[in-house]
Amino acid sequence: MAIRKLLSGFRDFAFVLLATVTVLFFLLRLTGDPAIVLAGEGATADQIQAIRVENGFDKPLVTQFVSTIFRLAQGDFGKSLLDGTPAMEKVLAALPATLMLAAMAITLNLIVSLPLGAWLGQSQTSRSRKPVRAFLSVLQGFPGFVIALLLINLFAASLEWLPSIGFSGPATWILPVVSVVCFLAPKLIRVVEANTWAALNANFVRTARSIGASDNVILWRHVLPNSLLGAVALIGAEIAFMLTGLVVIETIFAWPGIGWLLVQSTLNLDFPVVQAVVIVMVISVFLSNALTEAVQVILDPRIRVGARADK
Repeated sequence: MAIRKLLSGFRDFAFVLLATVTVLFFLLRLTGDPAIVLAGEGATADQIQAIRVENGFDKPLVTQFVSTIFRLAQGDFGKSLLDGTPAMEKVLAALPATLMLAAMAITLNLIVSLPLGAWLGQSQTSRSRKPVRAFLSVLQGFPGFVIALLLINLFAASLEWLPSIGFSGPATWILPVVSVVCFLAPKLIRVVEANTWAALNANFVRTARSIGASDNVILWRHVLPNSLLGAVALIGAEIAFMLTGLVVIETIFAWPGIGWLLVQSTLNLDFPVVQAVVIVMVISVFLSNALTEAVQVILDPRIRVGARADK
């Protein structure tokens, strides 16, 4: 059963990857002629045509597509049109910066969201919790890039406490990380809050109280583990988002990750690098989803029981 499920997962992944590469290939060709960008201003028609011939852009589109798929199947991701560096080498050089931003954001998000969501979920009528809920509702309505721009305007431009761009040290990490967390945390807090409230009113909590269990024991041993089960899927989705959806944040803060590389390569019509970035993003989402599913199986025995029942 496990082997069959694994093979099915890889088959779905291969299909998604092929579909993504296909759509991306034809969309990129609609954005412009990279030979013109490479040739620069003042280039003659002969010079531009020579660049097309050198990079194979003079061939029919179908021929270019088949050649691209064949090279990718052999693990050849091509070379950057700008500097001749292997495309995947450029992507892998930028990937650690994105992973670093994602790791910091994930950690801070969990540190903030889990206890705050559990605290809110313990009471639906407390007056002290209403301002927090109102603030979260407002924050949840702001797109991530708006939050980033507001933080830059306040802490970098007005107060001049923090740098607004760069990747040179801890001071440059604060605004990007906080921007991501401010966008993601309200959703996770709401999920943990709802799960905590549902768990507190469940039968197993009533049973624990009836046998004399303290509130702390009930909260930490029974309520929070069950609240976390419901939040694992969202946490996994947020991890996948951070590996693929940080393009705007990295661009705003000039963070040298794969999102920033994707934007720069797209503007320069560097097709091989754009293609390599997207492939890495697809692989990252697949691995993130697989890891999330594995964690859910480990934390929730009911999933394992259901899997055995399906055999």
